[in-house]
Amino acid sequence: MDEDKKEIQLDEWELELQLKKRELESCQQQQRVDSCLKCSQLLNCKLRDNYVHAVYSSMNKGAGGGFEF
Repeated sequence: MDEDKKEIQLDEWELELQLKKRELESCQQQQRVDSCLKCSQLLNCKLRDNYVHAVYSSMNKGAGGGFEF
C-alpha cells in the first residue's frame, strides 16, 4: 500500500511539472519568443519562477532542501 502511495505522489510532481511547462510554452508563444532568455519580462516573470520551482520539486519530489532560487 505504501508503494502505491509513493507512485501516486511521484505522478503528482510530474503532472505539476507538465502543467507549468505548458503554461510557460504558451506564454513564449504569446510573446513570440522561443526562449525566456529573449523575453523582456525574464527577471520579473512569475510563470518562469513557478516552472523552475516545479522542475526542482519534481527532482526532489517535494522533499525541499537547500537550493536557493
